[in-house]
This record gives sequence, structure tokens and C-alpha cells, in this order.
Amino acid sequence: MNPNSFLRSSTFRLALLYVALFTASVLLLFSFIYWSSVRYMADQTDAAIKTEINTLAERYEARGLAGLRRLISARVERQRPTGTSVYLLTDAGGQVIVGNIDRWPRVQAQNGWLDFNLEARSLDDVSVHPARARQFRLAGGFRLLVGQDIQELKVARLRVITALGWGIGLTLLLGLAGGFFISRRMLNRIDSINETSQRIMQGELSHRVPTDGSGDEFDQLANNLNRMLDQIESLMESIRQVSDNIAHDLKTPLSRLRQRLEALHDQPTQNNAQLPALDQAISEADQLLGTFNALLRIARIESGPQQASLCEIRLDAVAADVVELYEPLAEEKHQRLVFRAAAQPVVLADRDMLFQALANLLDNAVKYTPLGGIIEVVVAQSDDGPSVAVGDSGPGVANANREKIFRRFYRLDSSRSSAGNGLGLSLVNAVARLHRARIDLDDNDPGLRVTLTFATNGA
Repeated sequence: MNPNSFLRSSTFRLALLYVALFTASVLLLFSFIYWSSVRYMADQTDAAIKTEINTLAERYEARGLAGLRRLISARVERQRPTGTSVYLLTDAGGQVIVGNIDRWPRVQAQNGWLDFNLEARSLDDVSVHPARARQFRLAGGFRLLVGQDIQELKVARLRVITALGWGIGLTLLLGLAGGFFISRRMLNRIDSINETSQRIMQGELSHRVPTDGSGDEFDQLANNLNRMLDQIESLMESIRQVSDNIAHDLKTPLSRLRQRLEALHDQPTQNNAQLPALDQAISEADQLLGTFNALLRIARIESGPQQASLCEIRLDAVAADVVELYEPLAEEKHQRLVFRAAAQPVVLADRDMLFQALANLLDNAVKYTPLGGIIEVVVAQSDDGPSVAVGDSGPGVANANREKIFRRFYRLDSSRSSAGNGLGLSLVNAVARLHRARIDLDDNDPGLRVTLTFATNGA
């Protein structure tokens, strides 16, 4: 599978869209969980601080400053050497009365709350922790600060963020992996249908779309396509059989008719006045026989690959023989026939069929090139494979008609007044399909350039 085609496929884009939407929904869910969890822990901390302030205020009202001082001292002493609670009681002048911090935090209070950094001392370390406290003014001008070390809250937040990050990362990774697997599986099934279509377009009408027996929608589609292909093959075979039968049935009486016309033409007692009419009848019989022979030859080529008749031949040698055959005809029309072989490529082909195909191309070039025109036959080797091109300086073929000229009996001359039966390029197309060659039609400026390009391995 081509990676570029996979990345451009609609299934992969849909998988990416699904992963993006799923990741966004998970992100929103995790964000809500984070906000709820952190908010709950912060509210719990604030509630504990408020409860502690209310307790201390009640002690002050009940037992005065001495009672409050003893209570704060007891609580500070109880949480040594480490602790999470912050206490500070100062007088109206800011002098410390009791507490476990030595000065009032130098931060601006917001709605009575202060957020500041606190030096936390442990048994063997001194570190700076974030703290949150609330100030309260007592009767007599005393100021009370009660808070908590919220380092654990900060750590909990980081842990929640880390967990959420890993969760989103795993979600994204698993989503991409799942999308890749599903897209690849779907593309493999679609590729099998495309491959079958390509082979059928190359003439292998007996090929069918494979199924895996799962009975899913792809199997149903494959079965419907296979039934359609069976019907198409049957209809095509019927049409081909009718064409072959007509050609076979009419070829024999036409041959006999031509023989009788020749015998009548050669009789010594024949009236000379009837000879032109006999010559014309013989010529028309030859044209009909040529048409039937072409039909039979195309039918034989399209009946299936004839591997036994394929062998390695030099493409430039076959092209040179065809050019040599048509040189006298080109000279009669004062045309310049140029042959160039830039390489000596070897292809796997049926020599007689390839010769006939090139002869048909060159015959068309001679037919449509005006007097004094130029015809080129070029053999080359490129990255795409060996190729032979026939270019003329005639009127060319319009883009709208380039696909039609390979149909049987199709003629650019709608009046059908010019010589020919419309089967020459049909035979070229059949030979190209047999050899798995590509036909390209290009402007020769002026005229038409027909290029046969063979696969690198010649088949």
C-alpha cells in the first residue's frame, strides 16, 4: 500500500477526525475532573482555616489574650518539628506575641486572604513552600493570622495534571492506533476491489472481487459486484460469439464469391466492358474479407493471454522491419519517413501481433499525413519502460475523440467515405492489452503521436 495514498484516503481522514473529537471530549472531561478535584481540595483548606480562626476567636473572647496565647503555643508546640499550620498573633504595633513565623507576610490581602511563600524547616532541610492564610482582627487591636502550608495541595495538583496528561496521551495514542488499524483494514478491502477493477479494465473479465466470508457490507458489495461482472462477462461473451460466428459464417461464402469473380474475370470469352465492374467487385470482396479477418484476429487476441507465443524480441528490430515495409508507400506520397532508435530494448511479446499493431499505426500515419509530410518512428528506453512512438504531421485527433478511436468500427470520418473499416486501432488496443502495454495519444504539433510503452519486465 502506498503510504501517500493511505494518508490521503478518506478513511484515514475520518479516523483522524474521530480521534480529534474523542481526544477533545476526553480533554474536556479530564479538565472538569481536574477543576473539580483541585477546587474541592482548596475549599477544604479554606474551610479548615476558617474553622481554626473561629475556634481561636472564641478562646480569645472566653479567656482573653493569655488564654489565646496559651492555645496557639500549645498547637505550635504540638506540630513541631514539622507542621502544616501557620499561626501568628501580633499587637496593634505589629510586634509578634506568639506564632511559628517571625513576621507578617509582605503581600497584599485579597478579601482577607493572603497567598505567600513560607520557609518550611524539616529535620535536615529548609525549603520554600506556598502557604495560604486568613487574617482576623481581634478586639483591642490585636491581629491574628491563621493559615496552612499548601505544598501538598500543589503536589496533588501536579499529580492530577500529570495523570491527566498521561491519560490524554494514551487516549490519543490508542485512538491513532485504532484509527490506523481500522483504516488499513478498510483500505485493504477497497484496494482489492480497485485491483480487480484494474485487471478487468485490462481485459481479464474472468477476475472477481475476493471475499473473506465475514458477510459484512464489504462482502455484500463484493458479491453484488461479482454477480454484475458475471452478467457483463456473459453479455460480452455472447456479443463476441455472435461477432465471431458472423465472421466465420460469412468469410467462407465471401471467399468463394471472390474466387468465382476472379474466375469470371479471367475467362477468355469475358466482355472487356465488364472487367472494371468485376475489378471493383473483387476489390470490395477483399475489403469485406479484410474486415472479417480483422474481427477474427481481434477476437483471438481478446480470448485470453497467449503466454506460449510470447518470447523476448528486440523492439527496435520489429519497428525497423515495419518501417522498411512502409517506405515505398510513403515515397509514393512524397512523405519523409524517419526512423530513430535511441536504444535496443528487449520486450516479451508476440512478434507477429506486435508487427501487426505497429503496421496499423504506421498505415494510419501514412494515410492521414498530407503530401510532403513527415512521419517519425522512435524507439526509446525510459524509466517507465521500453517504448515505440509513431508520430505524423496530419490533422491529428481532437481530445474528445481520443478514447473513441479504439472502439470497433469507429471512424473519425462520419460519412465513412474514406478507406478503412475502423478496426485498425481496435486491433492495436487488443495487442497492447495482451502485452500489458500503455497507449498514450499526444499532440505532435501538428498531427498525432501514438506511443506504446511496455512494462519494464516486458509483460
